[in-house]
Amino acid sequence: MFSLNRQPIALISDHADPAAEIGLEEAGGQNVYVRQVGEHLAHLAWQVDMFTRKVSSELPTIVQHSPHCRTIRLSAGPEAFVPRDQLFEHMPEFVESFQRFESKQGTNYPLVHTNYWLSAWVGLELQKKRGIQLVHTYHSLGAVKYPAVLDRPAIADTRLNVEREILEQAACVVATSPQERENLRTLVSLLGQIEVIPCGTDTENFRPMPKAEARRQLGLDLQEQVVLYVGRFDRRKGIETAIRAGAALKEQGINNLKLVIVGGSSPDLPDGKERARVEQIVAEVGLQAEVLFAGRVGHDLLPLYYTAADVCVIPSHYEPFGLVAIESMACGTPVVASDVGGLRFTVIPNQTGLLVPPQDTASFAEAIYSILSDQLWARKLRRQASVTVNQRFSWPGVAIQLSELYRHVLAQSIMHEQPWPPKMASNQLTSAQRYSWVKTVNR
Repeated sequence: MFSLNRQPIALISDHADPAAEIGLEEAGGQNVYVRQVGEHLAHLAWQVDMFTRKVSSELPTIVQHSPHCRTIRLSAGPEAFVPRDQLFEHMPEFVESFQRFESKQGTNYPLVHTNYWLSAWVGLELQKKRGIQLVHTYHSLGAVKYPAVLDRPAIADTRLNVEREILEQAACVVATSPQERENLRTLVSLLGQIEVIPCGTDTENFRPMPKAEARRQLGLDLQEQVVLYVGRFDRRKGIETAIRAGAALKEQGINNLKLVIVGGSSPDLPDGKERARVEQIVAEVGLQAEVLFAGRVGHDLLPLYYTAADVCVIPSHYEPFGLVAIESMACGTPVVASDVGGLRFTVIPNQTGLLVPPQDTASFAEAIYSILSDQLWARKLRRQASVTVNQRFSWPGVAIQLSELYRHVLAQSIMHEQPWPPKMASNQLTSAQRYSWVKTVNR
């Protein structure tokens, strides 16, 4: 449903469907980011279309989330799950499907915000064809990922080239943390415009609630020491480290430990294969009685798991941002996370949780134990965690910053004036100054 009074914009997320059920294969932080950004931008008077690849003939082509925000699933390759490393060959068809949709709707999107490197290639092709204003968010970087993997995929060089090209040719790249901006400058290119705008979380859904009530609803014992992991089954997520840290905690005498693992997909997908490996490790270290595989959990129940936990563990080998960290902290649950990437930005050591070296079982076990064994300190961490998220990481605040960026990029393309950002960084503007700036670039 288009409105003549609204500026249409396109968000492209080729492999991460904004309308997908979170927790399915390829459904995680990027899906949440694009969906939340799209819906909140619609509240700010944009007409938002979010484009993704159709992976099943049974799925509707268009999902209307609100009067001015929808997901459009385009044909690009087989209507089936395809691993990300095999999707690039289908991106030319994605471009063609996007253009056909534009032609059929009788509209052009002057600004396109792409997500992940595959969508970046799509955006660059659209930019060549008709000069759109292009904004990009990486979500992960090949330059960070590939040095840490044993089997470098055949697509690696193509990805690295696209990631450099999008930084140098887009109107602006959105880094979700200062650490990601540093990685872009040191590992990708010194050229291009970068703005730091964090991810957010739904602070109305993810909020503190009584722990006893959360555990009652989930059937968890009040006397258990609950350690929570939320995310996909993927070696890079470091679940093995969490399992082995749990075994170390048991050896230290924590007999009422419960390690709850939320997430996962079907056994015939890569996510399911990794779960099988994790289950073997659980048996190997003798934690069958202490580990609960909760499976996929919707966002209606996920806050209960965060609230029920004493600690949320994020043992990722790398995270550009880490939505799980702020979701957990929003619920008042302290985080023990790997000292990598955007987690250094979201987690404040000794205030909202602890940061430890990645893949270091002993350090994770020690950090978890320090919180479980000091209830007074744990209560202080819980209070500060919730306050921090509400102050720094709300989706409405993120959308306002992106909206300002979009409007300036569009204005700059017409007037060729006013460099972005204004003299004062956008995150330092007062509400009155922010409103004045938006009015200026809207003229």
